[in-house]
Amino acid sequence: MNKLLTLFVLLLSIQAGAQELNKKMQDTYRNKEIMINNCTRKSVCNFPEFKTMYDTMYESYAPDSATLTALKPLMEGVKVTIVMGTWCGDSKLQVPHFYKITDQLGLTEQDMTLICVDGQKKAENGLIDNMNIERVPTFIFIKDGKEIGRVVESPRDTLEKDALELLSKK
Repeated sequence: MNKLLTLFVLLLSIQAGAQELNKKMQDTYRNKEIMINNCTRKSVCNFPEFKTMYDTMYESYAPDSATLTALKPLMEGVKVTIVMGTWCGDSKLQVPHFYKITDQLGLTEQDMTLICVDGQKKAENGLIDNMNIERVPTFIFIKDGKEIGRVVESPRDTLEKDALELLSKK
């Protein structure tokens, strides 16, 4: 009986700490529906407010092929965390560009974590509390569990050139 009770309490605590994937909520700060917490690319790209710009921005972006050639070997073993807002104009511009780059580099969804935030740049349950997010989108490059750099809001040059510069320094 004790084992059964322990198992029940353990399962209950795991469920309580779990975050709903692709969660939508009304953001009182922005007064609109947004996506929040961990999300999938497919869900975000099909979210009505985000999709209107995503399709156009993705199709029209032409990453620099020479930069991609130089970047590809440097992306080996690199994970990327994207913190964005479905309500954010810069996210609507830069995230489709970033996905075009990662598609051409052959990165998979397992190489990336996508976190959506509300209008105050917060997620639920402390999901991004230790990430020092001030602007979105923020693209955080991680290798061997350590942050090696980030591109915040808008690239200085292009996303692929900024990523190449970051990864070349390591």
